[in-house]
Amino acid sequence: MRWLKKIFKILHWSLRSLATYFSNVYSHFLLWVYDVDYTKGIRFKGIPVIRKSKNSSIQIADNCRFNSAYDSNLIGVNRPCIIHTANEACLTIGSGSGFSGTVIGCFLKIDIGKNVKVGSNSLITDGDWHASDPRSNEPKEVIIKDNVWIGEGVKILKGVCIGENSLIGAGSVVTKSIPANVIAAGNPCSVIKPLILNNEN
Repeated sequence: MRWLKKIFKILHWSLRSLATYFSNVYSHFLLWVYDVDYTKGIRFKGIPVIRKSKNSSIQIADNCRFNSAYDSNLIGVNRPCIIHTANEACLTIGSGSGFSGTVIGCFLKIDIGKNVKVGSNSLITDGDWHASDPRSNEPKEVIIKDNVWIGEGVKILKGVCIGENSLIGAGSVVTKSIPANVIAAGNPCSVIKPLILNNEN
């Protein structure tokens, strides 16, 4: 029976590799179809949803990763990555950043820095999504600086800036700006303590 299990394992991983290859090819085709400005080394597991309105721009720098398949990370992804830009909105993603089942809704401007890690099933948005509703207010830009780590299920709402190197705990709702080099968490998200980097004495 061991040999049979080994065959099934080889078959399973071969099919996974094949699915990743085809989703990667098709996702690059989507970037081309929707006029996304991107550079080399972008990788996909599963197929994202891209909705780019006219006169908007999406720029993705090199070596970014988008996980949209349900088993593309160990925590689990309950939806594909969704990237939506409204008319005349500007979305910029820096090099080396990674996303798993992340929804990005850009109505004005979202600037995501380099090497930003975004945990599974998170939301980043600079607007209220229902512009025709009188209870909605104007969008406000979101800035996430370099090396930020965003935990699973975090919601980053309009008008906030997250400083470089900061870590946002899982399940947090970020409604106000967070400074650099801190650990923050909660609903609403607030600073818990300074971040002590491993290379500091």
